Amino acid sequence: MRIRLCLAALSLVGGVGLTALSAPAASAATCSDIDVVAARGTFEPGTLGLIVGDPVYSALQRKLTGKKLSSYAVNYPADLSLTSAAQGNADLVNHVKAQAAACPAQRFLLVGYSQGANVVDNSLGISSAGAVVGSPIVATLPAAVEPKVAAVLLFGNPIRALGKSVTGVYQSRTIDFCADGDPICENGGDDVLAHLGYTSDAGAAATFAASRV
Repeated sequence: MRIRLCLAALSLVGGVGLTALSAPAASAATCSDIDVVAARGTFEPGTLGLIVGDPVYSALQRKLTGKKLSSYAVNYPADLSLTSAAQGNADLVNHVKAQAAACPAQRFLLVGYSQGANVVDNSLGISSAGAVVGSPIVATLPAAVEPKVAAVLLFGNPIRALGKSVTGVYQSRTIDFCADGDPICENGGDDVLAHLGYTSDAGAAATFAASRV
């Protein structure tokens, strides 16, 4: 019941008094220094995501003043369908592979919130099957692309409620925020509003990313 309430709250996020932060239109095939690839949460509005993607991108712009940034919003339904996260997984991997081929010097920051964290997890080879709005892995980033991923920024990551996390080659490049009581990422969590508060972590995420680019 708590999970359903939290997902319902996300569907009403436009009415909870949050203010959209400015972010440029998502772009592709731009040979910037860093491409910020963001997968939004379930029903989350915004260019890259009102709660996480947009504020994180704004924080990165302030932090990485010597770098040219581009952005890409992962193209997927972000709904409750059984294939939603899988579609995002495929799109993220396809985008990063295409960008890496077109722009050999470009590096990537991967951002995922809620269901979007499932999308990123799967793309790194960590299955989100069995998690809230998760799916089996349908595509993974190839080994040739791995060194180009500078940092992975995750928020309200559903696999954490299963006792899982990002491991392997991406572990040291990953920061994974889970608010106290967030029922999406904390097994037994009972504070549904905690899942909507990750905008406050945008600065910390940008600082972490800046230390790795």
